[in-house]
Amino acid sequence: MTTKIDYKDLKKNDEITSIQLGRPIPGKLLESPKQGKGLKKVILIWTKGSVIGMFDETGSVEARQVTNVKRDNKWLEVINFPGAIPDQDAMLEAWLNK
Repeated sequence: MTTKIDYKDLKKNDEITSIQLGRPIPGKLLESPKQGKGLKKVILIWTKGSVIGMFDETGSVEARQVTNVKRDNKWLEVINFPGAIPDQDAMLEAWLNK
């Protein structure tokens, strides 16, 4: 039984949970994370902020803030999002800014 899903396998209109407002809240992907041959590091979602007393609204979140996705009525943990492993640019930037 699979309990995890790769970020690259998410699809537009997937039900998700995200943590951009400080705690897990439900939402829906408004676009696919796939972009040509790569993956988007920031993605557009519909956030149901009313769950925690805020507004329901559209907004952008970082890939790492999408924590779970619902598939076949089961919640799966999202893994392997862009930035999960430092890329070469980030490593070079850190080295140059020592």
